[in-house]
Amino acid sequence: MNRAGKRAEDLCAELMRGAGLEVLARNWRCRHGEIDLIARDGATLVFAEVRLRHDERYGGAAESVTGAKRARLVAAAQLYLAGRPETDCRFDVLLLDRLEAGRVRWLRNAFGA
Repeated sequence: MNRAGKRAEDLCAELMRGAGLEVLARNWRCRHGEIDLIARDGATLVFAEVRLRHDERYGGAAESVTGAKRARLVAAAQLYLAGRPETDCRFDVLLLDRLEAGRVRWLRNAFGA
């Protein structure tokens, strides 16, 4: 991961903590890919994707969360949840166009599974 990507994840993890979520894991990897942040929001597990895009020539941060990316996130989350079948969960996306806390767009429950 590049330095800007790590800083974006650090910023988003702090934002989540500030909102009362407990960050459980960062960069959780499995055969389907990686989940940037896994947090607990009360009784709900939150699988969060962090997207930083400085240049919108090839689409912004929101456009980079494609159907294929969502499918990989869902598959990875299913593996994470394998030992926790009764756990509620949601998928959040945190979008940044620059590394500033005030510039983070946090889409809670951005897509279903």
